[in-house]
Amino acid sequence: MTSTTSSASTRAYTHTKAAILSGDLPGGTLVSEGDVATELGLSRTPVREAFCRLEAEGWLRLYPKRGALVVPVAESERVEVLDARLLLEGFAAERLAAAPDAPDALAARQEMRDLLAAQREAWADDDLAAFAAADAAFHRTMLEHARNSALLGFYTTLAERQQRMTRGTVEARPESAALVLAQHEALVADLEAGDVAAFRAHLREHFTSVFGPLS
Repeated sequence: MTSTTSSASTRAYTHTKAAILSGDLPGGTLVSEGDVATELGLSRTPVREAFCRLEAEGWLRLYPKRGALVVPVAESERVEVLDARLLLEGFAAERLAAAPDAPDALAARQEMRDLLAAQREAWADDDLAAFAAADAAFHRTMLEHARNSALLGFYTTLAERQQRMTRGTVEARPESAALVLAQHEALVADLEAGDVAAFRAHLREHFTSVFGPLS
């Protein structure tokens, strides 16, 4: 593969994955290599390479001569992602609450408040993609400041799936957006109070009320 082809493939990969995560390509959508190639001004070869990479990551399912199907979020995936996030975000809250006045704890809470404001603005602008992206960043911020690179790397893979789940939920149930905002406010308040038990309880309630029952 030449550097030019590699660059084109990366461009097609980034473009298509962003559309999946934002919900612009919802689960069950059939995507054509030709359509993506035309949209980006590329040949089919780098798009095909990008689709193969996305299939390997579980985002697409390829069908020869028909295109690629955006894989819907399975029920088992939904539950597993939320279970893992409960553990990881609970760990991060405990780490940050142990030293509430440390620079990382202070920065995490401020960034979460800023992202909460960004979510409110996105909702007011009816920008569901921005709302979902700010939601993912809100939760990820805790892991970034908990200073555990191994857990952060694992969480990043979950956050991508979370972003898609959030967009789908808010689009299907617009009333859930107000609930998300109120519950995010409660989570920040728990961190400010150093109340890890309340944070864990509110996080579980948040996931259950927005995404459905957990295991």
